[in-house]
Amino acid sequence: MNDTHLYMVVHPNHSLIASQLEPEPFAKHYTQGSTRYFEGRLIFVELDPAFRHPYFHIDHAYEELKPHEDGRPKATKFISSYRTLEHVDFAALGDLYYCNSLGDFVRLKAADYDPKMRGDEMRIILEINPVKMMVLTKYNFLEYASYITDPAMPKGAPRMFYAQLEFNVDEFLKEFQENPFIRCFVPGIHPARLREAILEVRSKPGKNVKGLSLDCPVDRISYKFLRHGFMFASHKETKFYPLLPVEDVEKDFYKFWKNM
Repeated sequence: MNDTHLYMVVHPNHSLIASQLEPEPFAKHYTQGSTRYFEGRLIFVELDPAFRHPYFHIDHAYEELKPHEDGRPKATKFISSYRTLEHVDFAALGDLYYCNSLGDFVRLKAADYDPKMRGDEMRIILEINPVKMMVLTKYNFLEYASYITDPAMPKGAPRMFYAQLEFNVDEFLKEFQENPFIRCFVPGIHPARLREAILEVRSKPGKNVKGLSLDCPVDRISYKFLRHGFMFASHKETKFYPLLPVEDVEKDFYKFWKNM
């Protein structure tokens, strides 16, 4: 089954898809070559095609994954568009593809999370799938995994896919004090509101999380403003995809870098 691929889309929707396309043409088709065209980013992961779960009818999809009459490969055979991430084993996750609206991408490989990564007093988390929110938190990137997937957490989910925004509290507050009319680098967030959120989290003992937005504007955030990488999390395990340095992106994924 060399021409059989299994992809999990985590943005802009939630889908498990069988395809006869390699990752690069799959990205092009999904962003440009389909009637489902959208303007924004595409994030997907290639899964082990041998992965199975009772929730998904994967074998049935494979049986229907046949070339078109003119010989063109079948681009997408949707298997599920609901509760997808919740039922995918992390062990089946392969490379992650972070794509722009042109279908150009940077490919990221899973690796161990380095706990020595620079810490901050607070950070901005981008919840991407299945919940889309933007939050300010005292939890570090790994601690947030346990928090957001806790069964007792009403705003979380059993599995979560999220990223982190490059952000330094002290630098932001200093800039805001010097110029209250600065344009906030966080899409959709007024700088005064961000300042109020920071002061609230600082002043209230035990308050570790503050919601900033009921949406996650990942489509409007450049790769270069992301921090650390992408995290798949459950309450028992995580899988981390570290970002490549920008200079490596330029060298290895130049087309993506030009429109980053």
